[in-house]
Amino acid sequence: MHVATLVLIILSAGIASQWLAAQLKIPAIVVLIASGVTLGPITGVIELGLSQTEISELIGLGVAIILFEGGMDLKLSEFRRVGRGIRRLTILGPPVGWLFGGLAAHYIAGLSWPVAWVLGAILVVTGPTVILPLLRQAKLNQESASLLKWEGIVNDPIGVLLAVLTFQYFTLADTGWVGAISGMGAAIFAAALFGGLGGWITGWLYRRGSVPVHLKAPMLMVLVLIAYWASNLIQHEAGLLTVTVMGVVIGNMNLVERESLQHFKENLTVILLSVLFIIIPSQLKFSQLDEINWQVLLFVLVVLLVVRPLTIFLTTLGGSIRKQDKLLLAWVAPRGIVAAASAGIFGPALVSAGYADAEKLLPIVFLIIIVTVLAHGLTLGKLARKLGLAAQSENGLLIIGASRWTQVLAQALKKLNIDVLVADGAYHRLKALRMDGTKIYYGELLSEHARHELEIEHLSHLLAATDNDYYNALVCKAQGNEFGHHRTFQFAIHKESNQAQKRLSLQQRGYGAFNPDATFEALHQWLDDGWTMQTTKLSESFGFDKLKERLGEPGNEWLLIGGLSSQGKLWLQTAERSLKLTAGTTLLYFAPKNVEKELKNLKKEIVETEDSDDAEDNADQATKKAGE
Repeated sequence: MHVATLVLIILSAGIASQWLAAQLKIPAIVVLIASGVTLGPITGVIELGLSQTEISELIGLGVAIILFEGGMDLKLSEFRRVGRGIRRLTILGPPVGWLFGGLAAHYIAGLSWPVAWVLGAILVVTGPTVILPLLRQAKLNQESASLLKWEGIVNDPIGVLLAVLTFQYFTLADTGWVGAISGMGAAIFAAALFGGLGGWITGWLYRRGSVPVHLKAPMLMVLVLIAYWASNLIQHEAGLLTVTVMGVVIGNMNLVERESLQHFKENLTVILLSVLFIIIPSQLKFSQLDEINWQVLLFVLVVLLVVRPLTIFLTTLGGSIRKQDKLLLAWVAPRGIVAAASAGIFGPALVSAGYADAEKLLPIVFLIIIVTVLAHGLTLGKLARKLGLAAQSENGLLIIGASRWTQVLAQALKKLNIDVLVADGAYHRLKALRMDGTKIYYGELLSEHARHELEIEHLSHLLAATDNDYYNALVCKAQGNEFGHHRTFQFAIHKESNQAQKRLSLQQRGYGAFNPDATFEALHQWLDDGWTMQTTKLSESFGFDKLKERLGEPGNEWLLIGGLSSQGKLWLQTAERSLKLTAGTTLLYFAPKNVEKELKNLKKEIVETEDSDDAEDNADQATKKAGE
């Protein structure tokens, strides 16, 4: 098969697996592994024609970029907030988990001591590439999410380093513990030099404008790979620790380009994950799959139900971590690409060193990946909500900008049992809302404080409602990924700013809320004219068309705000996207006060007419039946 065709098959299979997983709402890693096994040992479609060493080196380059991207996500401000718990999980956790994992691998899975200790080290990692999507899906609070995120990203290179040192100890017997300690020192030195100092110099050059904007993201990727390669020259597999440190350093330098750099890395990471999780399982052989027996299955259960809970219990004993977080940590530990890549590297190397049972290493790790991802991915959300660590439901509105009109909107939504939170940087504007019992946030929404302290997991929509069109657009753009761009709205743009040459495109702002005429000033003018928030429920006999027959087209005479679907989910109206309004939908609209009474009378007349028609029909049927 041509190389180009093979690359295209791998890329297509990876992205298709990601898409299928999203449609089925299951962790992507499960579909990716299934695709890799299908294209590899089952059908033989993927045949790379490379040596195991060459495959391992290519896998290492991909994992390096993934770990760097994860490191950029780690903010030191988060570490300070949950620092004590993180230190226990990342300093005490790896050696304790390594000890219990190695013992279980030997006594339960029946592996020789060298292979068992290497496997125990590999299982220290908790897969940030898997845990981060699960955290977003489960809507965990910031503190609980930070614990799992930091543990996953920091322990990845630590687990690999432990596996490297263990491997070297058993394969290079003449070095012993002296060689292991010197190896660890060399790895730390390489990480400090290329990751710490190299990352700082890179950020410093970027700040000075020494690199053209269009080259910053691709150049950073190349520098990451160079740092990884140089570190491995000093100490085998030290590069993974180096790129993690480099990511943390650059991610915390407050670079202006940080967001664009991160988006580039995130997109690249999706591609790399798709490719790696197709390639690695495709290298499995049926002889390796036959190694999975009852001992291996029992070992997997012990890892889930004994090793992980016992590790968390001992490392957090006497610590300040909340009981609920301890219970969550004791259960949640999905493994990901780093564990798979490490098994793919060390398994063949141990076999070459004379440990035949290392053939079991890769299939055991893949089985643990599949089981942990499924078990933890399918239960994380429910467990987190039961422990009070996540939002019970995602159905509410975050309003940016306190005003008389947003106070009226908040009151109306609360009557519909919809969660509302109003944020503003001026406390005097929030006073009336606070006195009214509405939840408020005093501060700048785009600040670092809001990012870590503002609890919005339970909110589904955002409305930027200040009198500044451009600030509203900035907020919608910044929060679009968090809420979904289809759920971020802003007040209508003022007509002076809506001319063709001055207009903000949809890619630069949120959806226009309600109506193109519903500007900040117009809404408050209508409020001064006596308009109120009103609700009505659509039925089969009283649909939206009848409502418009009475009130007219939404615009200057009345304004459709949004409402609740028949399932009780919030939605907001926009002229830029049409929604089908069916029976059972509750409408929230802004209209003159006298309209409410007239509308109630109209609905009453319709009901009475229907009742009268039903009575006549029943009488006709009864007469007909009596005649028969």
